[in-house]
Amino acid sequence: MRLRNIPGADDAILNSEYCIKNPEEQKGHWQDCFDKVQPLHIEIGMGKGRFIMDTAALHPDINYIGIERYSSVLLRALQKVEQNPLPNIKFICMDAADVAEVFAKDEVDRIYLNFSDPWPKDRHAKRRLTSTHFFGFYDKILIPDGQVIFKTDNRDLFDFSLEQIPLAGWKLLNYTYDLHNSEYNEGNIMTEYETKFSAMGTPINRLVAYRDK
Repeated sequence: MRLRNIPGADDAILNSEYCIKNPEEQKGHWQDCFDKVQPLHIEIGMGKGRFIMDTAALHPDINYIGIERYSSVLLRALQKVEQNPLPNIKFICMDAADVAEVFAKDEVDRIYLNFSDPWPKDRHAKRRLTSTHFFGFYDKILIPDGQVIFKTDNRDLFDFSLEQIPLAGWKLLNYTYDLHNSEYNEGNIMTEYETKFSAMGTPINRLVAYRDK
């Protein structure tokens, strides 16, 4: 999908108090960006930010960082949070592949992956956020009992993810092919895509992965 470039998006990100400009400088010191020292959850590929902002509003005892590669998309999240300020949320405009360069060992308590790009061509499998390649990055930054929670409408990507997790040396805590009609739906917070696909009758797949450390 081609993203429309929005004039002024880069300047808005640069000038926003909610967006961290040089994230690699915060490695190992992310708690300094927040008012309180609290568990840190991150969402990689947050889109327009509905999920992470709704989650942060419901859980003021947790600090959140949303990561989005595209400035024109991140701009929408900045506009939302500036209308409804939250003290426990920050954003980073960067590529997901740099996550281990930005967060230190044991610095993150949970990772959310919501409706990630499926990269359907086989030659791009390494780019999928649930590939063994990316689980290697997550292993470097998550606390020992940290979790990766993944949701998608794409069944092929979900099946790929279920295969990748044991190959990466991780385990499945639980998974479902139909989140909204399962026992795991309690407390579920919807994303923009989730709302759209659910209205179309598309089942939502969800898994929780962890390491036995």
